[in-house]
Formats: sequence, structure tokens, C-alpha cells
Amino acid sequence: MSRPAPHQARSVARLSAVQALYQMEVSGVGVEAVVREFVDHRFETDIEGEQLAPADIDYFGVIVRGVVADQARVDRAVVRRLAKDWKLERLDATLRAILRAGAFELIACPEAPIEVVIDEYVELAKSFFEGPEAGFVNAALDAIARDERA
Repeated sequence: MSRPAPHQARSVARLSAVQALYQMEVSGVGVEAVVREFVDHRFETDIEGEQLAPADIDYFGVIVRGVVADQARVDRAVVRRLAKDWKLERLDATLRAILRAGAFELIACPEAPIEVVIDEYVELAKSFFEGPEAGFVNAALDAIARDERA
């Protein structure tokens, strides 16, 4: 059996991290419980009949735990890129999860290439939304990358 490409495993980790962050927000479940649920029950299953590639489970944990541990800094980075007087809470919960995960990677994972991080989260936004959200994710994460990695 061939091993999945590392980038593919990271893509699955990013998708799962967004789902986990969303789940935590809407259900109030804690970070360790949601990480355990994903590791025990969600990885290596299918979504709508499609088999997911194996995830980089360690990277998934880094993102989810990192967003929670450094949420104040992550949220500040995102809020700086919102329209004046716009509150983070006004964004859709899925969009918040996407922006938080992407911002965390840009802030705390210098080994993750900026272009890859932005592209992956833009693609995730496209999979969840049909409107301008993907463009917003692109612009916000690009600005956060300039702020954090300049």
C-alpha cells in the first residue's frame, strides 16, 4: 500500500481542524474531547461516500490545540482584517473556523508555506460557501501573512 503524499495528509488535517473548531464552537465540547473524537472515530472514514485520504493526525492536533491555546492572538489577527466596527462573532461559524485555523498556521507554523496555507483555506471556503467568502478568506489570510511573517 502506498503512503499518501504529505501535502494530501495535511489537507485532510486542515479540513478536519476546521470541522473540529466548528464543532467545538457550536457544541461547547472541549479541545481534548473533540481531538479524541476525531482521532478515534472520524479519520479514515468516508464523507458522502468518498474515502478520505489518511490525515496528518499530529498536524491536526497542532492546529486545533494551537487555535484554542492562542485564540486571543489568532482572533486579534483576524479582527484586524475585518471591516471597521465588524465583530468576529458576526461571521458565520464555519468562516470563523477557517480563518482561525489559517491564521494560526500563518502565525505559529513558519514551516508551512504561506501560499500553500492560503490556497488550502481558500479551497476549503469554496467547498463550504458559494458566495464571496473564498475571496474574503484569500484577502484576510494574505494580509495576516504580511502582518505576521514580514
